[in-house]
Amino acid sequence: MCPSVLLVDDEESVRTSIELYLLDKDYQVYTASTVAEGLEKLERFLPDVLIADLKMPDKDGFYLIREAQQRGSAAAIIVITGHADIEKAVRATKMGVHYFIEKPFSLGEIEHAIERALGAHHCNHHLLKVRKDGVRMEAPGWTLIGISDAMKDIYRKVQMVSRNSQSTVLIQGESGTGKELVARAIFENSHHPDGQFVDVNCAALSESLLEAELFGHEKGAFTGATETRLGLFEAADRGAIFLDEIGEMPLKLQANLLRVLEQKSFKRVGGTKNIHVDCRVIASTNRNLWEMVQKGDFRRDLFYRLDVFAVQIPPLRERVVDIPVLSSYLLKQLAKSCNKRVSILSPAAMARLREYHWPGNVRELRNVIERAVILAPGDTVELEHLVISPETRPDGAPQAEFQTRIESLESMEKRLIQHVLDRNDWQKAKTAEVLGINRTTLWQKIKRYNLSPRKRPA
Repeated sequence: MCPSVLLVDDEESVRTSIELYLLDKDYQVYTASTVAEGLEKLERFLPDVLIADLKMPDKDGFYLIREAQQRGSAAAIIVITGHADIEKAVRATKMGVHYFIEKPFSLGEIEHAIERALGAHHCNHHLLKVRKDGVRMEAPGWTLIGISDAMKDIYRKVQMVSRNSQSTVLIQGESGTGKELVARAIFENSHHPDGQFVDVNCAALSESLLEAELFGHEKGAFTGATETRLGLFEAADRGAIFLDEIGEMPLKLQANLLRVLEQKSFKRVGGTKNIHVDCRVIASTNRNLWEMVQKGDFRRDLFYRLDVFAVQIPPLRERVVDIPVLSSYLLKQLAKSCNKRVSILSPAAMARLREYHWPGNVRELRNVIERAVILAPGDTVELEHLVISPETRPDGAPQAEFQTRIESLESMEKRLIQHVLDRNDWQKAKTAEVLGINRTTLWQKIKRYNLSPRKRPA
């Protein structure tokens, strides 16, 4: 069904131009010239987006917004006005308005605002679904899946902390549990009308590169710094920055990060001017930060500053009840992306998925399902299509033969990486995705194991 928009404005020319433009973009459009008419159509048509002028002949736009919210409308709200000022903009923001647009405006601005506001509307819709059945929480670009009590607790925590867009959040869990998905869920459910979600892997960069990435640098700050560059904290202003694997951050940078958290300011590398930012910091780690504090490997003051609101994601082996719903969801998504008609997991295959201990968690499950989709010739994933443990050789040799050999983990990792690289014609981005690692890590392992393309038989 096409998205629907209710436009409430007393200027006929404005209503007509926006209506014709949006109809041409395949939106359903309803219009009203008064607040009273707008409220009547709001209840009758339940639009996805409400666009309201502030100056109306009967009541003002703020009255319309307040009434809409009190009547339980889930519509995302956009304000348009020819009489803008700071006080009105602040008031609109506090009322949950997604965009505040001054007249005159371009129709393209209206379309862009609607697209962004629709994302927030879909997010609210799915949050309502979570409260009813506890199955999933999603918005464009991310999905959390699970029916276990642990996942329902995570849904509740995401909703609670999203109400305050400033609180620092620390997400803890093993690799592959979905820490970034939880971080994105928090961001998408918070009120960031103009902000971005910026993510950085603290383990993937050297200390000097990470510092320049986070805080930017001035021209001439170091060799090769030919121009001033903004850092990721500046890019995240009025949004959120996600510091993945915060436990890998060097102690020197931990001090700089603490200053940002406490003072909301920093200096670019090679700079003297304080740069002020307003962004939420969400950090994640698969390590025990408190143990690192005790050993002197992580700053105690930074730990307490990060641990304002903690979210612990349990490993997949501790929420086995989620495996069937997760597997079915992944099967559907991956079959679609691989252009395959696979849609069923056989009882034997599902039993194997439930009994496996999943050291790589949801990321490993996703990779297993993707490989199974590729291998399955028909519409059903059978037990033989699952390659999920070291007991099964990547090259397909009989399992009994493989079990007679005792190999180191490094040896098995080397053979697996070689196999996946060859299978994907040495496309490193695709290989890294299948293995569940980033390209930097893949490149390091290729060099470490001295891997090279195998010659194919003539």
